[in-house]
Amino acid sequence: MKSKELTEIALALVAKDGGILAMDESIASCNKLFAKLNIPQTEEYRRAYRQLLITTPGLARFINGAILSDETIHQQTEDHIPFTEILSKAEILVGIKVDLGTIDLPGFPGEKITEGLDGLGERMANYYNMGARFAKWRAVITIGENIPSWGCIEANVHLLARYAAICQEYGIVPMVEPEVLMEGDHSIEKCREVTAKTLYALFNELYKQRVDLRGLILKPNMIVPGVDSPVQKDIETVADFTVNCLLESVPAAVPGITFLSGGQSGKLASQHLNAMHSNFGPLLPWKLSFSYGRALQYPAIEIWGGKKENTEAAQQALLHRASNNSAANRGDYSESLE
Repeated sequence: MKSKELTEIALALVAKDGGILAMDESIASCNKLFAKLNIPQTEEYRRAYRQLLITTPGLARFINGAILSDETIHQQTEDHIPFTEILSKAEILVGIKVDLGTIDLPGFPGEKITEGLDGLGERMANYYNMGARFAKWRAVITIGENIPSWGCIEANVHLLARYAAICQEYGIVPMVEPEVLMEGDHSIEKCREVTAKTLYALFNELYKQRVDLRGLILKPNMIVPGVDSPVQKDIETVADFTVNCLLESVPAAVPGITFLSGGQSGKLASQHLNAMHSNFGPLLPWKLSFSYGRALQYPAIEIWGGKKENTEAAQQALLHRASNNSAANRGDYSESLE
């Protein structure tokens, strides 16, 4: 696919004030959440829940794209309409998670590597034919005693870059997700240091692998202290650390940056995003937006609880969170919206 077409897709993912709904949980992750809420852990209940999400009336006002798992992209509504068709008719771009999860990185205790590169080209061709126009690959960087190592960072960014190159070869916009985890007691300064190192290494590798940055979306973590850190930071400080880190390490050629929520509550993720736009809006060379999973979905799944009669109320909860994040993309979010 030509660079122009890839760029147009990337820009569409962050157009207006919309964001991306991450609904690409693995079967194991989805079942774990269902178990917590006493929802049966079956394929039919997973299908019903995902149908609830993508058929939410008015979702396209706030959501430009939806990331699906391999299970979800093959699923249909109870009326036998493919999910991909539902999304396309709503003018929501179809995305697909293509990594196969993380495993321990041999020789590097406490660190992870992501699998899934083998046979990726063939899978990309199939996903494209099914309607996917963007993809996602997540790498995990852990902060701990003497980690992350350069070996871990370099191995993960190389895989991200090779994945991105394969995506573009098949006409699919790559979303690259180098997530520096919130787990731990590290400071916000340490998070910034590790995130900056990871992003520098990532864009150097993307350049070496001849990836067109104009047809790519970055999905990073925000710069926050570890969840167990004794010193937490206010909204304004997180916004300042995050935007300045990105300004120093992300080329202006990248069309959009869509944050992961990383375990933040829906409200807190909206507050952080809003502060970035309120404080830095005119300075941003790329669109800043959201690609949240739990921070968008959690109120909806709690209300639904596996019961069909709760579908409409659950959809309203999803729409409410999506609307609030869209407002945050304008710098117009306030707690009164909650």
